[in-house]
Parts: sequence; structure tokens; C-alpha cells
Amino acid sequence: MKVSIYNIQQEYLELISKIIENDGVLDEETELALTINKDQLQSKSESYAYVIKQMDAECDIIDLEIKRLQQCKKVRENAIERLKATLTYAMNTFEVPEIKTPLIKINFRKSESVIVMDVNDLPAEYKVVKVTEQADKVKIKDALKKGEQILGCELVINQNIQIK
Repeated sequence: MKVSIYNIQQEYLELISKIIENDGVLDEETELALTINKDQLQSKSESYAYVIKQMDAECDIIDLEIKRLQQCKKVRENAIERLKATLTYAMNTFEVPEIKTPLIKINFRKSESVIVMDVNDLPAEYKVVKVTEQADKVKIKDALKKGEQILGCELVINQNIQIK
């Protein structure tokens, strides 16, 4: 039996790879292989815990890579905006409305936008009111814990698995 950094049995690594390849969807064969019976509870639980820890670490790495890529994108977007501003300034300064080369064409296009100084000064017909309602779950939870009955609400105790 091969062992990885987290002592994961090879069969579980293969199962997890199969699940990931199928976008997290389990087929009957994979679901059957993941089923735990009473005799296997101790060994499979340990293997599952190692798989979960490894995948959790991979998710952390992916999150860091996403942040790095977002930062790379932001740097490039800022550079693009700076280059566009410099080009716009130069074209306006020298009163050049268009630049044409065999490979590229640079010009201005007109667009319109509305600037509203203060929305409160507008007549009602020019306003859109957006109202959103959401439950105050903290207040509801406190009331339910005190024994109050709130229609459509209940306090549910969840069992969240913890792996250390």
C-alpha cells in the first residue's frame, strides 16, 4: 500500500481524483466505494480525515493562487488605465482625433452618461426605490432560545465534523 504525506491509502486518492474529475458528482460505483460499514469505521474514518485535511490544504493553496492572480489582474488593469489616460491626454493635447497604422486604429467614440449631484433633490418620478428585507437571525435565535414561538422559524442544532 502506498502512503502519501497524510498517510492516505492509494485507493482513497484514486477515489478523490475520480470525484474531482467528475466535478464532485458521485456515480454509483464511487458512492459504494465510499460507503462505511461498522467494521471499517475506524480505518476508513482515519483515511477520510487525511483526505479531508489534504483537500482542505489544497483549497487554501487554490485560494492563495486566486488572490495572487487577482492581484496580477489588478496590476495589469491599473497599467491599462494609466496607458489609456496618457494616450488620451496626448491625443487631446495635440488635437489628434485618430491614429491609424497598418495594425491598429485608435480613436475616440462618443458616449453619454448622467451625473446626479444629489438623489434626494430629484422628483419622485426620477427615482427608483429598492427595498430588501432579510431576517435578523441573531435576534430570532435569541428569542427562540428564550422559548418564544416565531412562525416559520425553528432553532436547529447542527453536528459539524471537526478534524484536527
